[in-house]
Amino acid sequence: MLLETKDLTKGFLSKKAVNKVSISVEKGKIYGFLGPNGSGKTTFMKMVSGLLHPTSGTILIEGQPVGVETKKKAAYMSTENFIYPYMKIKTVGEFYQDFYEDFNTERFKKLLDYMDLDMSMKVKTLSSGMASKLKIAVTLSRDAKLFMLDEPLNGIDLVAREKILNTIVECANEGNTIIISSHLVDEMEKILDEVIFIKNGELVLTGNAESVREERGKSIVELYKEVYA
Repeated sequence: MLLETKDLTKGFLSKKAVNKVSISVEKGKIYGFLGPNGSGKTTFMKMVSGLLHPTSGTILIEGQPVGVETKKKAAYMSTENFIYPYMKIKTVGEFYQDFYEDFNTERFKKLLDYMDLDMSMKVKTLSSGMASKLKIAVTLSRDAKLFMLDEPLNGIDLVAREKILNTIVECANEGNTIIISSHLVDEMEKILDEVIFIKNGELVLTGNAESVREERGKSIVELYKEVYA
């Protein structure tokens, strides 16, 4: 199993952002981590990536607790702008190449070309949509085992969303797993192998996307509306 959590909990004062979440994530699949803003998706991803410490519970990535070794295996794209605005896109690639041993420069160049981004562009001049595409390109250019993309379609126009979804599918393979958090389920549904519904920090529904559709007689979008209405 690539990722396993057991009773994973994170509390902030009196509120539990994540409450006893136990999941198992296999290699070679795209997971949809679904729920509205404030449901616990970001907190969960930050704990798995090592940016937040759990209040209780366990996280194992390929059998190892979160630490230096697991950070080499997991690539996390946050919703925040984490790229320095003074950099050129070329410098961003060089920075990541220095920082991550698994950074694939050739893939980065190909993804930039596909995303209509130029190496000479300065980060501070990019629109919000272009900046989001850069974050996705630089994250997916690592040869990581686990990719976690937090709301990758936020601020992206309809045409660019299609490109991003295609990029995610192309980067997915039998040796890695991609977890995508989103509330834009209607566009995300077509690429998902597995779904994880979370509400108020607690799991509501998990399973194979096709099996869930057959058992419930509804699309993932219809189920989402039912759960969160």
